[in-house]
Amino acid sequence: GKKLKKRAFSVVFSLAVLMSLAGAGGYLWLRTSLPDLSGQMPVPGLTADAEIVYDAAGIPHIRAASSDDAYRALGYAHARDRLFQMDFMRRLGAGRLSEVVGAKTVGIDRTMRVLGLYRLAERSFRTLPADAQQYLQAYAEGVNAHLAAPDGAPAPEFILLGYRAEQWKPADSLVWGRIMALRLSRNWRTEALRLALATRLSAAQIDDLWPRDDGSVPATLASLPGLKSLAALLDGTAKALPAEIGPVSASNSWALSGNRTASGRPLLANDPHLGFQAPVLWYLARISAPGLEVTGATVPGVPFHLLGHNGRIAWAFTTTDSDTQDLFIERLSVDRPGYYDSPGGPLPFAERTERIAVKDAVPVDIVVRETRHGPVISDLDENRADGLAKDHVIALAATALAEDDRTAAALLGINRAGNWPQFTTALADFHAPQQNITYADIDGNIGFYAPGRVPLRREGDGSVPTPGWAGTHDWTGYIPFDALPQAYNPASGLLVNANHRIVPPSYPYHLTHDWAAPYRAVRIHEALSAQPNHDPDSMAALQNDVTSGAARAVLPVLLGHAAAGDGRTQEALRLLRDWNADMARDAAAPLIFTAWLAEVNRGLYRDELGPYFPRYFDLHPRTVLRMLTERPQWCDDVGTPGQERCADIVSAALRHAIDRLSDRHGSNPASWRWGAAHEAHFRHPVLGRVPILRKIGDIRIESSGGAYTVNRAQHRISDPYAPYASVHGPGFRAIYDLSDLAASQFATATGQSGNPLSDRYSDRIEAWRDGKYVRIAQTHAGALNGARGIFRLMKAP
Repeated sequence: GKKLKKRAFSVVFSLAVLMSLAGAGGYLWLRTSLPDLSGQMPVPGLTADAEIVYDAAGIPHIRAASSDDAYRALGYAHARDRLFQMDFMRRLGAGRLSEVVGAKTVGIDRTMRVLGLYRLAERSFRTLPADAQQYLQAYAEGVNAHLAAPDGAPAPEFILLGYRAEQWKPADSLVWGRIMALRLSRNWRTEALRLALATRLSAAQIDDLWPRDDGSVPATLASLPGLKSLAALLDGTAKALPAEIGPVSASNSWALSGNRTASGRPLLANDPHLGFQAPVLWYLARISAPGLEVTGATVPGVPFHLLGHNGRIAWAFTTTDSDTQDLFIERLSVDRPGYYDSPGGPLPFAERTERIAVKDAVPVDIVVRETRHGPVISDLDENRADGLAKDHVIALAATALAEDDRTAAALLGINRAGNWPQFTTALADFHAPQQNITYADIDGNIGFYAPGRVPLRREGDGSVPTPGWAGTHDWTGYIPFDALPQAYNPASGLLVNANHRIVPPSYPYHLTHDWAAPYRAVRIHEALSAQPNHDPDSMAALQNDVTSGAARAVLPVLLGHAAAGDGRTQEALRLLRDWNADMARDAAAPLIFTAWLAEVNRGLYRDELGPYFPRYFDLHPRTVLRMLTERPQWCDDVGTPGQERCADIVSAALRHAIDRLSDRHGSNPASWRWGAAHEAHFRHPVLGRVPILRKIGDIRIESSGGAYTVNRAQHRISDPYAPYASVHGPGFRAIYDLSDLAASQFATATGQSGNPLSDRYSDRIEAWRDGKYVRIAQTHAGALNGARGIFRLMKAP
């Protein structure tokens, strides 16, 4: 349409100006970076001709004579549409961003080199079974065939940064899994913050900040020698960790057995929540080859489907948030430089030197040290703390850093599985990160399994940093696979997970104390129980539900404490009292509630947390409820001589919220709109950092939902510039109908193409926002119906 053509012209024009290209010549040249959806190309390695049909939605349907050829074709398709996204991902994992970006990313590269993710990816490739190695290699051949093809200009990002992509290797695909394993785990940051807060707060106060729902007692840190100095060391390390490695965890999934559906066959829903980016992480595709039929969500750079169905089974992921990372405080040996203490005596650090190439600057050389527990991450802090910290370092133990990770083989096995036994056999190789995987099949079965390596510890629960020299908290192994949480055909006919607790307190192994708040799970159960039978439409309505369980729980308590104020405050209170807790983009109440809750958080614990407040600050509805109803001592401001009451804190918070909102949105609360402040922001990693190109690369749209709605739209309330912008949520949604998998429905947030010049770059954004889906045909004839192009890959002569 005109809007897309105008956008494409703006992209081309801006890039042309930026590169001093002139007129029509620059325009036409830049347009050659867009691949033709129809045509043909010889591909080395193909054993027979293959075909990519781009259906009416621009989704590729790949037909090939063998699995090897199918993965070659997928590699080719990924590279045509998302090459820069793929290259940026592998450079992130390899610690090589600075080669093309410059000095600004040296900190990110340093972190990745210390963690050694790419080295681990290279080593784990050798531990995979032969077929997984074979398909990873075939996929790389497909990517490289595109790199060798005379397709015209590079994608705009390559032009801006002035480089071209290197040849693809299997390790480039595997490093993505390492990145995600770190992003989907948050323990190390929480451990560091707990240690820091232990210098100011009691164990009971720390427990108030992280309420435990299992009745366990929080760990004490008082026995650690030199607590303040170690906390300073860890604090510096935490500040040095780049945001690019997370955490970004959340998701929803649920399965209904046939006795709860209109068709009499299972329904399975899934919407994984990750940080928003442009283009979105997910790329829809269907592959058809002898012995291989799979449809759903792929990740550009990775050959195997992460989420989807294969004609017989469907599967869905959510994050367990299990504690799979520990920080070990290592003590340097007094008399032996270059050694650290262990239970068996001093051990030498394993050391290596890494050189980080930096665009337009001299290279940066770093020394990476490792202990028996893992890499020394305190070396990331170049401004080391004084005192005891000079005699200690911090090492990270994480399941994501195991050399023998076989998760890629598990994904391949899932793609091929035809029933529950085959599915669970494949899951035994799923190592990191631990995930909740929900299952359904055409025979009427539903199931749940939480595969992944979860450490067993000699002592403790991993919630706080521990001394490494004593060996008392060392890992002794992993929870046995057969003992991991699982369910198959439960009597209830229902399986739900929204990152909340998956095991009862009686479960014999420790997973974590930091379960997500149960608001989304409660709402899903409520909606699924509201009617006896469901169909795909009711599943879609639930995926797009914007009722806030947090607002339902917290707002009555806030209203009970609030004192009447000026006219604006009274109007705001009226709007809140009349509100149904739906985070609708056209309503004022969601904005007022969110701003108020944020200010209540400030008022309750900013004084106690002091300099650590920004690292903990969020909406924290469960914490606020506990403080207002059970721990009123938090309402007193420790910096004033008087004794503040909770009503004082809540009322003052409302005044502050109204003032802040009035400054930005005008003085009439009734005219405020949640959507005006709560745009979903999909940021381009390169164009989004260039002012002249930000509006071209970034994708924004007003959206409903919030941090505690099923249709999750997380924001960073601590962001001083855009505290309500939605930056994290369901970039992919799927509803699998096991009575007719061709009727399954899919949605992605941006578009299939990663090229901002393409009309497929953002063509799905409004449909995604409005809860609309597409179907992916399961026959060749269906794919051809309204197809946008047919591209043939030819066996090379």
